[in-house]
Amino acid sequence: MAVLKKLRASTLMETLVATVLIVVVFMMASMTLNSLFANTIAQNDDEIRQELLYLQYQYENRRLSLPYYGEMGPWSIAVEQVASVSDVVKFSAVNGTSEKKVSYSIGNE
Repeated sequence: MAVLKKLRASTLMETLVATVLIVVVFMMASMTLNSLFANTIAQNDDEIRQELLYLQYQYENRRLSLPYYGEMGPWSIAVEQVASVSDVVKFSAVNGTSEKKVSYSIGNE
């Protein structure tokens, strides 16, 4: 009859404390993950990079006249020839809210 051995049970207070601790741990983990995902989305600049590549394509196929200035959401886009070097074109975008900058230059061929 070793199968019917009596097990020691926990009290109601122990169960409540353990439940509260588990809830607190999961709440902290949820808040951390939420913050991580929010930062990842806020720092995402894939759309503006795609737009700059599209403007580069238009420029290379002579469909974009310089200088070009535009807006895309909070981003201010500028495509200009560099004054010191006439055959270099600078593509740049600045985020108005976070002041993040994305830019690159290409040379004419």
